Amino acid sequence: MFLIGSLVNATAQTAIPEAIAAPGETAVLTLHAEGAQVYECKTGADGTLAWAFREPIATLLSDGKTVGRHYAGPNWEYSDGSAVVGQVVGTAPGAVAMDIPWLKLAVASRRGSGVLGPVTTVQRINTVGGKLNGACYKAGTYESVPYSADYVFLRKG
Repeated sequence: MFLIGSLVNATAQTAIPEAIAAPGETAVLTLHAEGAQVYECKTGADGTLAWAFREPIATLLSDGKTVGRHYAGPNWEYSDGSAVVGQVVGTAPGAVAMDIPWLKLAVASRRGSGVLGPVTTVQRINTVGGKLNGACYKAGTYESVPYSADYVFLRKG
């Protein structure tokens, strides 16, 4: 059974940059995410402090209802117990400087046999926010930056 969220029609009108395109793949599901990108202040090899991306923490929504979660891995977990872990294979810039990039992720592993079971690719599009700028002053401190995005779950064929 394939669920096509109401966002698929809106997403179809979004121009997908070539760097994250998935030709020959079909959308299984599109979900909206609301959450935060978490950064950690770390000491670099050169001894200077800088923010390093740590993990996403987001709620996955369909028609305004919570249907899953997105977290470190990166993992996407649907309410039916199915889940996928992605690995970045393509990036494109967000609309403005403070938007995290759009991504194409290949599914590296999966669990469960639900709606995410056949997914082979995940696209992160329509990002808003999530980027952290500025200096960090103490190693081991954290900062969360609110973001939203749409995640398109695709399968081959």
